[in-house]
Amino acid sequence: MWLGVLLTLLFCSSLEGQENSFTINSIRMESLPGWTVRNGQNLTLQCIVDISTTSHVKPHHLVLFYKDDVMFYNVSSRENTESYFIPQARVYDSGKYKCTVILNNKEKTTPEYQVSVRGVPNPRVVLDKKEVIEGGVVTVNCSVEEEKAPIYFKIEKVSLESKTIKQSREKTSQNQNFVMVEFPIEEQDHILIFRCQAMILSGLQMETSDLTRSDLVTVRSSFSIPKFHVSPTGMITEGDQLHVKCTIQVTHLAQAFPEIIIQKDKAIVAHSRHGNEAVYSVMAAEEHNGNYTCKVEASRISKVSSIVVNITELFSKPKLESSITRLDEGESLSLQCTIPGAPPANFTIWKENMTVTQTQNFTKVASEWDSGTYMCTAAIGNVVKRSNKVQITVCEMLSEPWIFHDSRSEVVKGRTIAISCQSINGSLPISYHLLKANKTLESFQKSSSDPAVFKDKPTKDTEYQCIAENCHSHGKIISKVLRVKVIAPVEEVKLTIMLSEEVESGKAFVLQCCVNEGSGPITYRFYRENENKPFHETTTNDTQAIWHKAEASKEQEGQYYCTASNRANFARSLPQSNKLTVKVFLAPWKKGLIAVVVIGVIIVTLLLGARCYFLKKAKAKQMPVEMSRPAAPLLNSNNEKISSDPSPEANSHYGCNEDVGNHAVKSLDENKEDLNLDVEYTEVEVSLPDPHRAPEIKGTETVYSEIRKADRDFMENRCSICAMSSSERPRASRTSAVF
Repeated sequence: MWLGVLLTLLFCSSLEGQENSFTINSIRMESLPGWTVRNGQNLTLQCIVDISTTSHVKPHHLVLFYKDDVMFYNVSSRENTESYFIPQARVYDSGKYKCTVILNNKEKTTPEYQVSVRGVPNPRVVLDKKEVIEGGVVTVNCSVEEEKAPIYFKIEKVSLESKTIKQSREKTSQNQNFVMVEFPIEEQDHILIFRCQAMILSGLQMETSDLTRSDLVTVRSSFSIPKFHVSPTGMITEGDQLHVKCTIQVTHLAQAFPEIIIQKDKAIVAHSRHGNEAVYSVMAAEEHNGNYTCKVEASRISKVSSIVVNITELFSKPKLESSITRLDEGESLSLQCTIPGAPPANFTIWKENMTVTQTQNFTKVASEWDSGTYMCTAAIGNVVKRSNKVQITVCEMLSEPWIFHDSRSEVVKGRTIAISCQSINGSLPISYHLLKANKTLESFQKSSSDPAVFKDKPTKDTEYQCIAENCHSHGKIISKVLRVKVIAPVEEVKLTIMLSEEVESGKAFVLQCCVNEGSGPITYRFYRENENKPFHETTTNDTQAIWHKAEASKEQEGQYYCTASNRANFARSLPQSNKLTVKVFLAPWKKGLIAVVVIGVIIVTLLLGARCYFLKKAKAKQMPVEMSRPAAPLLNSNNEKISSDPSPEANSHYGCNEDVGNHAVKSLDENKEDLNLDVEYTEVEVSLPDPHRAPEIKGTETVYSEIRKADRDFMENRCSICAMSSSERPRASRTSAVF
């Protein structure tokens, strides 16, 4: 609705603005009677506007009122002043106000003005009842109907008789302008009033109302204060029948009987829940002297009264005495029960709950079973009194302590061993001391017959002893010596090679595997790198093991390592030595021999090459002479005709067959001195070839040939050897021609 009015005014103003000119000179706010007022006063807020115009008619303008930046009122007007009336201003009306004027799309706003409302209306106090019994509850309703939440309330319970505040409660109501609080009624309350005060926060200041009191509240008792009745009256002597009675009076307002409790000191001796009295009856004795209290309790109400009861002693308390409280087994035990003044009485001596004797004195030879707590009683008439308690300790002598350990497993160096010490016989408690190398290692006290267990970590073979002692006068008893053999696990394995890591071939090769520490027997294993299986294994009690190879060779080169272990080492963590690299080199004489052989082979090769070279050269010179011989058949040593087969096999004797030529030369040289030669000279006519006709001969020359005749058998043998090289080689004597 307001939006429609605002749009209408703006539209009309815009129409008017098309013909006339308007301007807002100023705008301000005023508060009547002032910016600070008392709670409940009327308050008027005015917005005053000064507008100038060329029109003869005042223009319509819109006035808006704001509180804490929230618009709460607007009006369209032609007047210079517009007002907003607040009847009976309250605290919630406090805040910062301003107004705004809008004219022909022009707007102007005043500064903010603080409005403060002082004071809070007095709250109203309403009670749910005006008469209540002790232990009941009163509900108080405190409200400020004129104000809005949140409101902080403070309510007090006041005793009208003493004018004291007995209880105070504070509570904040966030959504309502009232609170309801319950107050319990106690036994000391008689006439009560309740007061209420309201407080409201306005800005940074707290506004507080006056205290408003309620109507009177009367408190009725549901039961009276308890009273004591003690009989017999007058002096009470031990042995008399004592009656202590506590009574109360219950009113008709009580819904049930309260509980009555009689206490002596803090102990409850009698109580009742279904009547108006409780009675404590007992034969009077000295211990019944003291202060008695009677409490009556119902819900929140508790009333108390007290009385002191004095009882005259008939005879003094007996006293039990012993010649000695700590004695050895076999010594004499004497107990005596006495009463000061020695009146005639009946005595009984007790050990714990068992009767020892019904006489005043008791003597016997002590045994271990006589240990315990003793007391005596003395009776005169019906009065029985107990004496003090005496603790008697009879000490049985200890047997020789037995010292032992678990021998099923061996003791490994550095590991924990449990050593037990136990005396089978002897009074408890027993103190045990463990000696190690005659020095006290640890002490235990045992209150049972179980052995004392000591823990130790021996590092070498050790002797232990145990000392046991108790209350017996004999003193300490020492055990036999326990000898513990400690095996040391293998540590720090090292592999070395004798002399040097470089071994001469053919010489001895020695590896030594040694350990820094370890108990025997120790198993040594020698390995080559990348081999899972040891090539040598030995077990010995020594801290070192040696592997020996008589003659080293190149096959022994490589890396070596060893392991060593004994029964104290775990199989998965065997100590391993360092890796050692071994090199095998040849002996100097072997190197020399190889050099000689190599040089010899080279020399022989060179000689054979040279010989072959010269033989080839000599054969090359012989070929022209042989080619110039006539075609006449040659005769061998037996005057046989030599075949002139032109096949390659027949002419192979002249070829470059190095094997045959060498063999022939070698045969002639070797048998030169063995041949019986006859020299014969023959004249041969040689025809010279025609230069134009190769087969013809132009002239003759005399050629002398030397024919050596050898032994027939030797020549046949030589020819047979030659036949192995060429099956059809001609047999002939070697002939040399001289030109």
